[in-house]
Amino acid sequence: MAFELPALPFSYNALASRGMCQETLELHHDKHHQAYVTALNNFVEAKPELQGKSLDEIILAVKGDATQAPVFNNAGQHWNHILFWENLSPNGGAIPPALEAKIKEDLGSVEKFKEEFKKAAVSQFGSGWAWLVLAPNGKLAVTKTGNGSNPLAEGQGKALLGLDVWEHAYYLDFRNRRPDYITNYLDKLANYEFAEAQLQAA
Repeated sequence: MAFELPALPFSYNALASRGMCQETLELHHDKHHQAYVTALNNFVEAKPELQGKSLDEIILAVKGDATQAPVFNNAGQHWNHILFWENLSPNGGAIPPALEAKIKEDLGSVEKFKEEFKKAAVSQFGSGWAWLVLAPNGKLAVTKTGNGSNPLAEGQGKALLGLDVWEHAYYLDFRNRRPDYITNYLDKLANYEFAEAQLQAA
């Protein structure tokens, strides 16, 4: 069964008034994410040992194997983007009570969480991702990963939020101002209700 590009959970212009234009979503979702899915399916078709495996299983099977880096990168980016689209909302930015309480308990305050997340996302050199995870010790943590890697591959815990800091994610809207893109995400786009649901499911 081939992997498929998931539909966006909102219309292409739903985030335009909140800092992510329709063209960004069309290019990012329809071109970039689709390219990862297409490449991944081609790799799986050519490698019988990967056929029938879930996306998680493929990522864990090929991580750390330099000969399988193209498979890992495309599988990782498919996994990352599935989460990323769910992480965005036209009604984003408001943190529901249970998640807010957990953030305060584990990270000190909402302000400290945002500061730490922004620092991780800004300091990820080149391409990569910043994450809010439920770490294996049961506490929230902010992490980052390079290129197509993610918390699943790195053993960092369950991803609650993931922000794409590849340039194609923000260049049309923010040019080279990555810090502004990150602040806008945290304050206006982040789907904290989804993050809370992920936390409760864990």
